Amino acid sequence: MRSTAMNRAQRGKLALTAAALGASLLTAGCGYITPQQTSHQYSASDGIRADLGPLQLRNMLIVSTSENEPGRLIGAVYNSSSKDVKLTVNGAKGSQTEVAVKANSYTLLNEKSDAAILSTTGGKPGSMVDLKITESGTNVSNTVKVPVLDATLPEYKDYVPTPSPSATSTPSSSASSSASPSAGATSSATASATAGATASATATATAR
Repeated sequence: MRSTAMNRAQRGKLALTAAALGASLLTAGCGYITPQQTSHQYSASDGIRADLGPLQLRNMLIVSTSENEPGRLIGAVYNSSSKDVKLTVNGAKGSQTEVAVKANSYTLLNEKSDAAILSTTGGKPGSMVDLKITESGTNVSNTVKVPVLDATLPEYKDYVPTPSPSATSTPSSSASSSASPSAGATSSATASATAGATASATATATAR
């Protein structure tokens, strides 16, 4: 069962992000394409922020248990254009996920949305990994570094993707099982042949 405290904390971060984005559009109109007044921007979260065409990414990070395990992308993506757009994210070893965002709206990558999963994280928890992000409408792309976190922080516990079960255990068991009858049959045939030969030799000696 999901932790109420965790949900409240994560929802609070993302809700504040969405509110800030909405307010900035109301006051600045299309200001997302104009230079900012400050050169240093701070995200009140553990993730990073980046702008890509009409898309504004906030508090983006990956939750995973290992560099070779799947990772879930969470954060907020705001679309300030009048058209529906799609964000494509490419990660390590050909991993890819997509995020659809309605016109003049936002998508929160939390427990209420479809999970944006990368099949391979590409970095250990505590590290930064490169992600190539592409906006489908204009094909504008950029590469950003995103932090990888695990369940050490309780608010991310329920976002850790479940590792896929190993596919090698079942075939190994089957091979072992199928080998046993064959070995048994060989042993049985050898024993029968040996017993038969012994009996035949004994009968011949007795007849003489």
